[in-house]
Amino acid sequence: MASELKSAAILELLKQYLTTDEGQQLKKKINYVYQINLAPKKIGFDEVVYTIDLKKGEVTKAPYEGKPDVTLSLKDEDFVKLATGNLNPQMAFMRGTLKIRGSISAAQKFTPDLFPKVSKM
Repeated sequence: MASELKSAAILELLKQYLTTDEGQQLKKKINYVYQINLAPKKIGFDEVVYTIDLKKGEVTKAPYEGKPDVTLSLKDEDFVKLATGNLNPQMAFMRGTLKIRGSISAAQKFTPDLFPKVSKM
């Protein structure tokens, strides 16, 4: 089912991370709004939309009200790889596994560094 995205757990961790001092520093440093369209299998189909608002320091499971700085579309598994540092965002974009709409400079700041480091289970 679409609600069982692996990315959901990472986004939940990010949401909690943004409430910490480190998360607040990250928010000040980046200050962009990202809309993430996550597809279970294929970009453009059955997408689950999240907003990572690094102006307010919020992560919500909903489209952004207004115009996000950048919209990123990718498959759930590719988002997990990107967030964990196993997929280079530039390579993903070149291969077409990451679609970007909006500010390229905002997109360039969307790196694994945004995400809290999770210890391997």
